[in-house]
Amino acid sequence: MIKNIIKEFAIITFGAILAATAIYFFMLPLNIAIGSGSAIAMMLSTFIPLPVSMLSLILNVILLIVGFILIGREFGIKTVYAAILVPLVIGLYELIFPNFESLTNDPLIDVICYTITVGMGMALLFSCNASSGGLDIVAKILNKYTHMDIGTAVSVSGVVVAAASFFFYDTKIAVISILGTYFGGMVVDKFIFGLNIKRRVCVISERLDEIVDFILNDLHSGATINEIIGAYDMTRRREVIVIVNKQEYKRLMDYVKKLDPKAFVTVYAVNEIRYQPKVKQIKK
Repeated sequence: MIKNIIKEFAIITFGAILAATAIYFFMLPLNIAIGSGSAIAMMLSTFIPLPVSMLSLILNVILLIVGFILIGREFGIKTVYAAILVPLVIGLYELIFPNFESLTNDPLIDVICYTITVGMGMALLFSCNASSGGLDIVAKILNKYTHMDIGTAVSVSGVVVAAASFFFYDTKIAVISILGTYFGGMVVDKFIFGLNIKRRVCVISERLDEIVDFILNDLHSGATINEIIGAYDMTRRREVIVIVNKQEYKRLMDYVKKLDPKAFVTVYAVNEIRYQPKVKQIKK
């Protein structure tokens, strides 16, 4: 239990550092306002004499308080930790690398680097059921009170923030900010699915019992066996279906290929698995 908690917070810490790195080294130098809480802080810093890290921390704390009031305790300790850690890391970068300038001086390249780096960081946070605060809180508030889909709410709030950059920076930067916000969401989704992806493997074989035994006793996974009928010759056969991760998939394929090279195998990508436990009925 304690080991799992330590592991989760280590992942959250690394994800928060990646997000802060993307913000400080790729978003801030050229004022690219890709829709996020840090982008709001960056724009506010143009007329409020405070560093972006401090404004971002204040903004996150305010949004967390509003979130607790309007939504409740959906924001657990993980989100609070990440929402505070990201601006603290940005503040550390401000001390170590003051007045940092873009490595490329090209807004488009900086946007690409930002979306990839922050995508990895946000995916790690989401994989532990955490977030960096900011617009994620705004999106949850919109979801509750307008019944807007949470994904749509994130996109809408992000685009609104990016569009606000028209009032602070030139048109080119504003357009790049809007496009970066749109594609950034796609990159985050890609990384999230990449972390969670599993495979649904269906196997028809003359040596099915041995394959099932391997799945149960070597992979330590569950499986489903179906009775099927071939349409061509109406022959009855059995099919085993199992959900495996990438490592288990390789082991299973190596075993099936060695055991029965003629086995018929189909593989499907699985992005999400939900299990609804049975509830015992209480007799009155």
